[in-house]
Amino acid sequence: MNRILLNLKRLLLGCVSVALASQTCSGLETKPNVIIVITDDQGYGDLGFTGNPAIRTPAIDKLRSQGTLLDNFHVDPTCAPTRSALMTGRYSNRVGVWHTVQGRSMLRRRETTMADIFGANGYATGMFGKWHLGDCYPYRPEDRGFQHVVYHSAGGVGQAPDYWGNDYFDDTYIINGAYQRFEGFCTDVWFEEGMKFIRANKDKPFFAYISLNAPHKPLFCPLEYSEPYQNNPKVSFSEFYGMVTNIDDNMAKLMAMLDREGLANNTLLIFMTDNGTAGGLEGGRGYDGGMRGMKNSEYDGGHRVPFILRWPDGKIEAGKSIERLTAHIDILPTFIELCGLNAPETAYDGSSLSELLYSEGNEWPDRALVVESQRVVDPIKWRKSAVMTDKWRLVNGKELFDLESDPKQEKDVASQFPEIVQQLRGEYDKFWDDVSREHDLTSYMVIGSDHSPLVSLSSHDWLIDKLPPWNQDHIRNGDVAEKSHWAIEVERAGDYEISLRRWPVEADKGINDGTYGNAFNFRQARMRIGHVDETKDIPHGAKEVTFKVSLKKGVTELAPVFIGPELTATPYYAYVTHQPKPGWQTPQGMGIPVYDPAYGRVPPQINKTRAKVIE
Repeated sequence: MNRILLNLKRLLLGCVSVALASQTCSGLETKPNVIIVITDDQGYGDLGFTGNPAIRTPAIDKLRSQGTLLDNFHVDPTCAPTRSALMTGRYSNRVGVWHTVQGRSMLRRRETTMADIFGANGYATGMFGKWHLGDCYPYRPEDRGFQHVVYHSAGGVGQAPDYWGNDYFDDTYIINGAYQRFEGFCTDVWFEEGMKFIRANKDKPFFAYISLNAPHKPLFCPLEYSEPYQNNPKVSFSEFYGMVTNIDDNMAKLMAMLDREGLANNTLLIFMTDNGTAGGLEGGRGYDGGMRGMKNSEYDGGHRVPFILRWPDGKIEAGKSIERLTAHIDILPTFIELCGLNAPETAYDGSSLSELLYSEGNEWPDRALVVESQRVVDPIKWRKSAVMTDKWRLVNGKELFDLESDPKQEKDVASQFPEIVQQLRGEYDKFWDDVSREHDLTSYMVIGSDHSPLVSLSSHDWLIDKLPPWNQDHIRNGDVAEKSHWAIEVERAGDYEISLRRWPVEADKGINDGTYGNAFNFRQARMRIGHVDETKDIPHGAKEVTFKVSLKKGVTELAPVFIGPELTATPYYAYVTHQPKPGWQTPQGMGIPVYDPAYGRVPPQINKTRAKVIE
């Protein structure tokens, strides 16, 4: 009887919170706008309001005082998995994103994203900065519900798929499918473009996803931000702290713009980070937020992050702190409820947090959630895992920590509470039995689609049993592998041209050229895809070797190699076009500007005109 009464009480309280949220939304003249600002590799302790004695973040500290803080909020320990769970409300291991490279960072095609749902409900949707859920069709942000996009490729500026030579300053990014050079520091660009989108769409509901690559390495920062932190014994890297303060300045500009435009009150403004700190604790310096671990750690320092939500018209309480266990998978279900969105029937792994937002949450049930850091091609049970409840953490299936008495996770109490260990192991078993059923699925990059006439492939997405050359520095250094391939789906049977390159087309150098790094001595190029196995000589000075092949519809492997007397290796880049017609231009002629080493980046006269923001 007591259990029945308790469940009834929870149901009634849940109905009250739903009614309050619905009433709040229905009382507004328009649906609320939504802005998510998510930073990269900034931990819980890399903010002023969380106790860092050295860092300066007055704008974010102010936002915390104006909104509600989810103070026991968890994400995955690395970036792409966190973003996939945030976008879908489902575990990253369920949606195919359990790594940052190796073809395991592409969000499965069948998944419905946050942008899909907002767009279907009449919102303008825009994405600015880091996507990291796939660089080729059908995984790009413009394929996943975002109507206006400005972003860099891969997981960071300067990685293999990114425009060659990008270095955080005056870089070339993708805007709605075309390359364009932007002036200024990358974080400033993302905020500027995001605010331009917001102003252009202020007369209708909008969803703006400002997804930063800072303060992710490499640690490049305007001197005006890094110099104040130099020679400070409490600071790990002055550039890391400088990038955080630059983010804070941009948050101040965003908040001021919302005030000027009369948008602040009816906008859900979110600030969050994507995993634990990567640059804030080097050399024994910095502030750990009272937790153990950093980025990629299964301990709380790897995945507990700040999450601030401000919405004055929605009666979100200013200064409130929610200590119950919450996670990235909860955010999409919460938005659906708070914004009154129509959404497809989806089995979300998360839950709406409206009850916690609009009450003390006394009847909120204890639950078990899982985060992992797999970072392998094929997931391994228990690998770098944490099973979490409000009180307990079971780490790697063995270590047990009582977070109430030991937030630093220094004392393993598994031997004292074997029944809790077994209970949490059972929760993980249920999780694993569920999500692992489709771990054998592969996300295939599609060629032959009208949505992407030219498909650009890079070593970042090689399927290989070791880390591929995912960064441009790896390519300069000549890191190689022979037994690797790209997973390809041929959408339409027909004739294709596939061009193999050692340098990307915008670098405009020969296959064996060592101008930017290590030189090779390749003599032949071998094309292997489907039933095709063909070899050609590499002419002296050739920048690419192009094969014309006839392919059947279906999935296949693209596994070409360059062959030399000393070495055989997979090309770093491949460009694929479907049924090229007479007069078809090379990728260089299709609007991809050439990298100019004399200038350092793209010549300023190329693609300088900015695209118009969608209305």
